[in-house]
Amino acid sequence: MASCSIEDVLAKAERDEAEKLRSITVNKELDLEFDPGSLLAFDKNRIDTREFKDSKGEDFLRSLARDNTQLLINEIWKLPTEKVEEVIVAKLPDPTTPLPREKPAPKPKPPTKWEQFAKLKGIQKKKKNNMVWDEVHKEWKRRWGYKRANDDTKEWLIEVPQTADPNEDQFAKRNKAKKERVARNEYNRLKNIARAQKIKVPGTGLAPTARQSKSELAQAVSIAKKSTASVGKFQENLPKEKTPRNTGKKRKFQPLIGDFSSEKQKQLDLLKVMDSKKPRLDITKAVNKQMREEDKESSQKSKKSFGKKGRKGNMSGKGKGKAGGKGKGPKGKGPKGKGRKPQMKQGKR
Repeated sequence: MASCSIEDVLAKAERDEAEKLRSITVNKELDLEFDPGSLLAFDKNRIDTREFKDSKGEDFLRSLARDNTQLLINEIWKLPTEKVEEVIVAKLPDPTTPLPREKPAPKPKPPTKWEQFAKLKGIQKKKKNNMVWDEVHKEWKRRWGYKRANDDTKEWLIEVPQTADPNEDQFAKRNKAKKERVARNEYNRLKNIARAQKIKVPGTGLAPTARQSKSELAQAVSIAKKSTASVGKFQENLPKEKTPRNTGKKRKFQPLIGDFSSEKQKQLDLLKVMDSKKPRLDITKAVNKQMREEDKESSQKSKKSFGKKGRKGNMSGKGKGKAGGKGKGPKGKGPKGKGRKPQMKQGKR
């Protein structure tokens, strides 16, 4: 029994070794169709069902997958190759088989304000080298980030400007300015995200910028007024200050679900008005309408009387003659028709 078991073990070892050292040449009745760009191989050969049943299904499928993979690798090695970092790499062509996606393709990100401005002005982005020369340490360092070149925040000595306060801490001032820049960049990044998602950004007063626009200042003033206990009810306007938009009274609608008794009473009152033969008269509205009509009639009468008086006054004069006289004629500004050229009457001389 012991000798038999040893022989079985040796035979199995030989089979395993032969399986590992199988030839790279695989014979198929029909040639496989390959798509090297997608690393696909299509096997159209018929599967022998008797062989599949006689041997275990897993062993048969494993052997079939091994042969097809070997054929795919042989096809890949037929492509042009190159050596990259001591490794031989094959250049794959473009895939020809359309493969369905599990999820929809990602939508392109909407452009930021700077990208829109650059496209409008024709500004092209130029890629900069990440490494720059540091004059202080005499070595190449990163342009941005940790341990960057020419980092002014790591200086141990700062020159105080002539216009600055000599007792002011320049190091603290520089750190504060850096924090403000970081906060402003983060604020702009969040605004871009909100604009891309079409979300309205709430008002936050003044942004930490050197100069504020007119609209930003007006928005900051309105927010400061509303921050009082009375919500800006007793705050006086500044000189030449315009009232901000969308600050009037808002329409209030009745709730859809609420007091059904009041809604029922309103509907009954409306039916009474519609059913009554006598029209419902608003006395205040009727009086105002009558007063407007009377004012309109009186203004029209005054205009007519003023026009008639003006025409009579233009014809008045002391002289009775048509061509001469001391009175003002229709063709002259002053006496004797001064101010205009004399005109001759057409006819016989």
